[in-house]
Amino acid sequence: MPSLSFSLRAVALPLFIVGGLGCHPPLRQTPRPHSSTDNAQAVQTRLLRGWNTWNNPSLLSHVLMPEGLALNIVFRNNKGGPYWLRDSYVRRAPVPADRETIKVGRHTLDGRFTELTLSWMGITAHIASATVGDDIVILYTPDPGANPERTLVLETAMLWNRPGQLVPTAGGIEAHVGNRRVFVGATEPDRGVKLPLGSPYLSFRPDREVGFFAGQRRSLEEIKALVEKRRAEVDAESAKYGRLAEAHQAMQSALAWNLFYEAQGNRAVTSVSRVWNEAWGGYILFDWDTYFAGLMMGLENKDLGYANVIAITSEATQDGFVPNVAAAHGIKSNDRSQPPVGGLVTKMLYDRFGDRWFVEAVFDRLLRWNLWWDRHRNNQGYLSWGSDPHPVGMEGHTKHAAMLESGLDNSPLFEEAEFDPKTHLLQLADVGLMSMYVADCKALAALADVLGRSADAAGLRSRATQYSEKTQTLWDPEAGVFRDRDLKTGLFSSHLAPTNFYPLLARIATPLQAQRMVQEHLLNPKEFGGPWMLPSISRNDPAFPDNEYWRGRVWAPMNLLVYLGLRGYELPEAQKLLADSSINLLLKDWRTNRHVHENYNSETGEGDDVVSSDSFYSWGGLLGFIGLMEEGHFPFKPL
Repeated sequence: MPSLSFSLRAVALPLFIVGGLGCHPPLRQTPRPHSSTDNAQAVQTRLLRGWNTWNNPSLLSHVLMPEGLALNIVFRNNKGGPYWLRDSYVRRAPVPADRETIKVGRHTLDGRFTELTLSWMGITAHIASATVGDDIVILYTPDPGANPERTLVLETAMLWNRPGQLVPTAGGIEAHVGNRRVFVGATEPDRGVKLPLGSPYLSFRPDREVGFFAGQRRSLEEIKALVEKRRAEVDAESAKYGRLAEAHQAMQSALAWNLFYEAQGNRAVTSVSRVWNEAWGGYILFDWDTYFAGLMMGLENKDLGYANVIAITSEATQDGFVPNVAAAHGIKSNDRSQPPVGGLVTKMLYDRFGDRWFVEAVFDRLLRWNLWWDRHRNNQGYLSWGSDPHPVGMEGHTKHAAMLESGLDNSPLFEEAEFDPKTHLLQLADVGLMSMYVADCKALAALADVLGRSADAAGLRSRATQYSEKTQTLWDPEAGVFRDRDLKTGLFSSHLAPTNFYPLLARIATPLQAQRMVQEHLLNPKEFGGPWMLPSISRNDPAFPDNEYWRGRVWAPMNLLVYLGLRGYELPEAQKLLADSSINLLLKDWRTNRHVHENYNSETGEGDDVVSSDSFYSWGGLLGFIGLMEEGHFPFKPL
């Protein structure tokens, strides 16, 4: 829609000039894509356009990009503390009485529609938004009995030091951004409450329904109609997934509410959780978390899938590996990496969309990372997790740091293993690492074929064969499963985890080995079977009762990697059982609290029973993604 312009009023009105001038390129300028770099920039240009919840500290902040114009819903408590609600997040239940409770609802990836329910200091309100071209409308609907001793505020702002002018005017606020003028107003008159805010705002009673708009002036009835129209549209979009419509909604909401604008890198990216971003000074990206976010995004939004994979791959260190952690202010885990799933995810997205430029954009870094594992984590011909000494970075060169490289921070898998300070490695041949590495080799070899890089493809296939053969030496014929081996004693580990099934992912296991692992272990209720699958350590392990982080709880990425492994064999019953269990686990807490958890109790299916399970964590959506894959909504070609 064409932007609307309004005549300026009198000179006496305050003029708020916010942000730097002359420090940004012309807005909405789209580069012509030529190279993979140009294409990657074009992806971000397309994504960073229009209204969405780009502002990480608040789910109640709607931002127009690339201009940076924000509409922030803020609350003021007029009697007693806390006095303000400005930052807003999904919090773990039960929520303290003086903090907000947010139950999220639908959120499309492109920001066309959002909905949530907020409770704070005697107010419960339903807040929904819908976009119409370049305009946005927001509907605020309080439940009866909302405490009138609060003030509802619609605050305007220019974020990230973007240039713009905010001008209070009759009946609203005019925002001058780029070459546009956007009128911000409401369906109720401004109460004129005087508040110490640094930019123009409008104030209202919190116990009355009100509609906000940016762009065309609209009545309350028009706003209601637009919101309902959008709600019906997005419900219809989920309905195409049939019985998995609700699982799709949960997965999509976890991704979309955690999508934010990372200003330092000028990029749209999905983090693990907004709370984690704030705790790390603005943003934090983890290796396999971000790859899996990109994979899930690829179900419906190619650009967001590509953006996440490119973002985390671009964080590769000078030593050539994708780090465990990359965060604000230059923080990076220069001592260690994390599970090598980048090649697998890139291949899955390429198989779905077929864009050669995307492969070109990440291949060299992924290949260098692949070679790094062989050169730096080879331990007597096996692969082991490690942590190198490094003068700059996070905790390094300790057993704990080597455990963190696995992504399974406190897993009992590593309890007996020693850390060798000379080799910088745990003295443990790790079935999970070796299998993921072989899968990475095979995936990258297929992508090298796409790029016509035959020498690289040959090297990758050679390493895949080398480590596949070495992994076969970890098969325990008596137990009927692959086992980690202590490289100091030569003995098999006594622990079993879902990682012991990863040879299925890499197609290392023979069909007979696959059958034995599934029948004797995966489906065994004393180990990994049961209504809530898969526990991160076997149910009969001494550490299982701890129910703390990777000591017995269910983690969605483990379920995904095992599920993908099952897809490579004739094991349809186990495949469906794991998919159905994953869906049921996701929906259990989603239906109750609208939470999507970092991990879940493998005996009760609860997510909020421990403090170490973030209540709204992106990769929890993988539980729904598994079910969507099972019903054919995301095709998969086994390696």
